Amino acid sequence: AAMIGVRRAAPATGTVTVDDAALFVARLDGGALATYEASRFATGRKNALRVEINGSLGSVVFDLERLNELEFYDATRPTAEQGFSRILVTEGEHPYMSAWWPPGHIIGYEHSFTHQMRDFIEAIATGADPAPSFADALQVQLVLDAVTRSAEKSSSWTEVETAPAAVPV
Repeated sequence: AAMIGVRRAAPATGTVTVDDAALFVARLDGGALATYEASRFATGRKNALRVEINGSLGSVVFDLERLNELEFYDATRPTAEQGFSRILVTEGEHPYMSAWWPPGHIIGYEHSFTHQMRDFIEAIATGADPAPSFADALQVQLVLDAVTRSAEKSSSWTEVETAPAAVPV
C-alpha cells in the first residue's frame, strides 16, 4: 500500500508587531460596566465573534460560530426552571428571515452581506442615513484611541472623545 506523508516546516519566529490579545473595561454612559476582549490565539475558536449582554433580569448571547442561534437566560423564572435556552432564529418574524427559506432552514455567513446591502440600498431609497454610519465608525476609532492612551498611562481610566454628530465627508 502506498503511503502519503505531509511534512510541515517549523513555524518561523520573529518580532511580533501586532496585538495578539487585547482586553479592556469600559464604563458606559448609563454607568454599566462592559468588558471587551479580542485574541488571535483563542485555542479552539475558529471565528468566534461573541457578544454577551448580562443583566440582573437575564442574559442573551450571540456567537458568529452559531449564526442561526441565540442563547437566552430568563432570571425572572422560578429558580428550578432557570437555565439557558437555545433559540433558533429562523422564523419569518426574525429579522431578515422572511426573505429566505422556510422556517428551520439556516442561513450562512454570506447571507449577512446581502442583509448589509439591503439596509444600505433601503437607506438611500428612503433618504435615511445608512447605519452604521461614518460617524459610528469614527466613534469606534475614538474608543480604540482611548484604549491605546489608557495602556500608555498604565491602564488608567481614560475619557473617550465623542465624535461630532455630523461628520463632513
